[in-house]
Amino acid sequence: MAEIDLPANGWIPRDYQLPAWKALENGRKRLALAWHRRSGKDELALHWAAVSAMARVGSYWHMLPQANQSRKAVWDAVNSHTGRRRIDDAFPEEIRESTREQDMFIRFKNGSTWQVVGSDNYNSLVGSPPVGVVFSEYALADPNAWAFLRPILAENGGWAMFISTPRGRNHFGRMIQFARTDPAWFCQVLT
Repeated sequence: MAEIDLPANGWIPRDYQLPAWKALENGRKRLALAWHRRSGKDELALHWAAVSAMARVGSYWHMLPQANQSRKAVWDAVNSHTGRRRIDDAFPEEIRESTREQDMFIRFKNGSTWQVVGSDNYNSLVGSPPVGVVFSEYALADPNAWAFLRPILAENGGWAMFISTPRGRNHFGRMIQFARTDPAWFCQVLT
């Protein structure tokens, strides 16, 4: 098997992404990132999921508010800088065992899996407890998905990353306020 460096394809965090990346590298399990549009929220999360999936065998999910958003926002999205799909930038073929296009599911050679899912159908995801979940555009997501997954991640020592553009005073706004005061969390707001 070829040797692959992760993050793959020469990706490195941008200067303003570096504090969040370092927090993850230092073992922080909960992140709340209220970042502006085009700040690379999903890009950072995809590359962290790749690193995590190789370091700890388990199931990893990238959860958008609605399952039908997942395909265009993450699975089929093309990185305008590289011309490749974003998932291909983060998860090179060399680390994959199989890719199921229909399910938006990747199985890695080490046994880990990664899948794009929606918070609108989190109840259908029972049976495969994740060890890492990205809640993308969390301000628009069903907050019950976090209530459902929180005890699973706590029990198995998993991580959760909440990334979103702010959308006023809602559950994500309350989470940001909480995360700012809890030393177990990493919180960053970029306007």
